[in-house]
Amino acid sequence: MTNPAYVAVDWGTSSFRLWLIGRDGTVLAERRSGEGMTSAAKTGFSAVLAGHLAAIEAPENLPAIVCGMAGARQGWVEAGYIDVPAPLASILTGAVSVPGESRDIRILPGLAQRDMARPDVMRGEETQLLGALGRASSGAQAVCMPGTHSKWVHVTDSKVTGFSTFMTGELFDVISKHTILSHAVAGVEEQPADAAAFEAAVSAAFASPALASNLLFAARSGQLLHGISAAAAQARLSGTLIGLEIAGALQDAANGTTITLVASGRLQALYEQAFRTLSLAFTAIDADAAVRRGLSAAAEAIWPN
Repeated sequence: MTNPAYVAVDWGTSSFRLWLIGRDGTVLAERRSGEGMTSAAKTGFSAVLAGHLAAIEAPENLPAIVCGMAGARQGWVEAGYIDVPAPLASILTGAVSVPGESRDIRILPGLAQRDMARPDVMRGEETQLLGALGRASSGAQAVCMPGTHSKWVHVTDSKVTGFSTFMTGELFDVISKHTILSHAVAGVEEQPADAAAFEAAVSAAFASPALASNLLFAARSGQLLHGISAAAAQARLSGTLIGLEIAGALQDAANGTTITLVASGRLQALYEQAFRTLSLAFTAIDADAAVRRGLSAAAEAIWPN
C-alpha cells in the first residue's frame, strides 16, 4: 500500500468531508460528518479535524489542504477571495496557513465578483471548478454546480470571466414548506416522481422566465382545478426553479459555450433531465471526484515533493 502524502478536506457550512490521499493519488481513507462550519465554529475547528485525523490514524506530520467555509470570515482562518476575472490556476497561489498547529494546514481562497451590479462570491466551488476543468482548458465553458446555492461559472481559455449564484435549492425548500404551495405537495413522499410534469415545468420556465411567480402558483391551482397529484405539484415547483436557473445562467453565454455539470446523486439526475429536456448538450463530472482533484492540484503545487 502506498504511503499517505496529505489530507484533503472539503469543509462546508453544514458538512465535512475528508480524504487521506496516498503518494500515488489513491484514496486511503475517508471521513464524512455533519460537522460543517456552523457546528465547528462552536466546538472548535482544530478539535474537529484532530478527531477525524485520529480516527484514520493519520501521521502527526502529515499536511492538510482545506477548501470551503473553513476559510470564511466566520470560519477557522479567513482565506479571503481572488477577484475575477482571474486564471483558474490563481486559486493555487492564494492558500493561507493556519497558525498554532503542529502540522502544516493550508486553506484555499474563494472567488469574488466585485461588479457593483452583480456582486457575487463562492467558497469551495472554486476547488471543484479547478478539479473539473484542470489548470488549462480551451474555449468558452459554462460550469454548473447545483446545490442549495447553485453556482454557474463562465470560463474562457482557463480564465474565470464571471459567475452567478442561484438560490434554487433554498427557494425550493422555503417555498415547499412555508408558502401556500406546502398544501400542494403534502404527502408527496408516498407518490412516485412525475417526470413529465418536471420536464414541462422546466420548458415553460426556460421559455418564459418573466412568468416565474405565476408558473410557481400553477402547482397549487393545477391541483385545485385539475386534480394534479402532490408529486406533479412538487415536480412543477422543482422544474420551474431549475428552468429559471438555467435561463438566467445562459442568458449571457457566448455562442458555442459548452456546459459542464459538476454534481452527484439526485441533483445530478435532475439537472441531466433538465438539460436533455431543453436539448442542451453537456458533460457530467462527479462532484466528489472534482473536489478531490482540485485539492490534489493545490497540494501538489504547495508541497511538490
